[in-house]
Amino acid sequence: MAARPGPPASRWLPIGGFGLLASANQMLWLNFTPVTTGAAAHLGVSASDIGWLSEVFPLVYVVLALPAGRALDRWFRPTLAAGAGLTAAGALVRLGGGGSYPFLLAGQLLVAVAQPAVLNALTGVATRYLAEPQRPAGIAVCSAGTFLGFIEAFVLGGALGAGRLDLVLVVSAAYSLAAAGVLVVSLGRPLHAPQAADVGATAGAMRDLWSDRVLRNLAAMVFLGFGVFIALATWVEALLKPAGVSASGTDSVLVAMVVAGVAGCAAIPPLVASRRLQPQAIGLSAVAMAAGCALMAARPGLGTAAGALVVIGLLVLPDLPVVLELAERRAGSAGGTATAFLWLSGNAGGIVVALVVQGLQGDPAAAFSVLALVGVVALGLAGLLGRQLQPAPLRMAVEPAGRWPGGAPPGPEPSPGSQGTIRKGPPG
Repeated sequence: MAARPGPPASRWLPIGGFGLLASANQMLWLNFTPVTTGAAAHLGVSASDIGWLSEVFPLVYVVLALPAGRALDRWFRPTLAAGAGLTAAGALVRLGGGGSYPFLLAGQLLVAVAQPAVLNALTGVATRYLAEPQRPAGIAVCSAGTFLGFIEAFVLGGALGAGRLDLVLVVSAAYSLAAAGVLVVSLGRPLHAPQAADVGATAGAMRDLWSDRVLRNLAAMVFLGFGVFIALATWVEALLKPAGVSASGTDSVLVAMVVAGVAGCAAIPPLVASRRLQPQAIGLSAVAMAAGCALMAARPGLGTAAGALVVIGLLVLPDLPVVLELAERRAGSAGGTATAFLWLSGNAGGIVVALVVQGLQGDPAAAFSVLALVGVVALGLAGLLGRQLQPAPLRMAVEPAGRWPGGAPPGPEPSPGSQGTIRKGPPG
């Protein structure tokens, strides 16, 4: 008898292509953030004008996040390919007019439109192209790609600060074109093809997701975690300046924080998923967030900030793939919408927490204390998540995203009307 063929092997090329595309999209978003005043002087515009080159992204994301998520649920490959094309097109448009401001803004708008179609596909790529045991690692690689874009933006910011706008635009365009090409060519036929959610189902997807208390808790934790990260990335230079920390010193520490986060994303989430330690991992990151911010409130300085921010980056940034993997399993065929739901919550948290810290920038100790308090609240939510993920009396199976190893997924019975992605089975 011929041996029965085993399951198809995972396809990692689309994962790598997505990581490159996500890093390019994030790099284009943040190209001008590290050197706002220098870019304004170089282009002969105001600092507020330069700010709009980055600020259009969260504004466009709020409008397009959920439509992009629903499009990915129904037409995954065409929607992601469109996001790749718009990312590359935006990078090319920025080259027009010799890098004049109107062309820069037009290009940024195109990339901002692409961002929801790219970021919301993060978990879907792993679900479609990897065997189930490899999916946590795949989500971690894709998440690390988004943070890699931050590092690239900081590095290119040095060239922009030296007056080499032409170099920044050309390098960014070449990288974005290559990333989009690799992603589109690698997609092909997916290894797994989750059932597309129909239009009637996706119309109420957000209501159904919000009715799941685990997903509500995950959204709250993403709101807080993103909020602290974005507030630190935006305002830590101003908060540390009274303690004598230079701008170059702060930039170096921020790069170290993101590098540590990329390393954490590569190593921590697969281990956490294999041992079902999601609540414990998120709780540990919340402790690091609270303790690190409290330390900077009590003893601000370059050494303190370096130690605190590197630990925060190492432990907090990997929470993103951990949370996204949990959400993808619970949402099933509505995975794109669930990812959009979490990204939207994270962007909202970034706006809210950063605005609170902005109001307190004249009192760094108070600002860091508020961020420490946010970490304490996140720790409480992690404890709640641990209770919510206790196995329920009935065995359940998740369709079609896959099955939890060894039987039922941890978590309570979902509320009625969850698009049929979770069903009850017979008692064990």
